[in-house]
Amino acid sequence: MDISEVRVRKVNQAGKLKAYVTVTFDHQFVVHNIKVIEGRDGNFIAMPSRQLANGEFKDVAHPISSDFRDHLQQVVMEAYASDSASVEMSEEE
Repeated sequence: MDISEVRVRKVNQAGKLKAYVTVTFDHQFVVHNIKVIEGRDGNFIAMPSRQLANGEFKDVAHPISSDFRDHLQQVVMEAYASDSASVEMSEEE
């Protein structure tokens, strides 16, 4: 599955939440509200989630393999670090 576009909306407030990210896959499927969060060991991504009645949070969508999760994290972090708020990915990536 290719990542065809990454759009970053940086958050301009104090706190650990740094940005919301929208990722488009194969120009056909989009996932909104991936979060860039500041952690003790650097920034990381958190997949969109919802709170259950018992207070637990469950991901709405998430990568199944750790390899793809690592790839997604790398692509999102590169987009977050760039000056561009919208990054089009080439077909080769």
